[in-house]
Amino acid sequence: MRYLRYGFLAIVGLCLLVVALANRGMVGIKLLPEEMAAEVGQPFQYEMPLFVIIFASIAVGLLIGFVWEWFREHKHRAEARLQKREKEKLARQVRGMRAEKSQGQDDVLALLDAN
Repeated sequence: MRYLRYGFLAIVGLCLLVVALANRGMVGIKLLPEEMAAEVGQPFQYEMPLFVIIFASIAVGLLIGFVWEWFREHKHRAEARLQKREKEKLARQVRGMRAEKSQGQDDVLALLDAN
């Protein structure tokens, strides 16, 4: 199974390398429309290879997806936390009840009841 994962990662890496080599041309990226850039006085235009823009957009998309999923699963994490507290509370109660029951008993019987 580990070799399948390494093989898959190698294929993905090779594909990303091919995409990067095929898109080495420089492109201009404008962060603001021309009218807004003229009012601000700063063009906010950058020249960079196309593959950088492609990989950056993939990374930003993944980041947005991870954050969105983290917010979506908040209710599940809260419910799990609540159930964990309830389980710990019940375990403490059971230990207390066992301790009460074993009061005044023979040590051997108390050990057997504890299991």
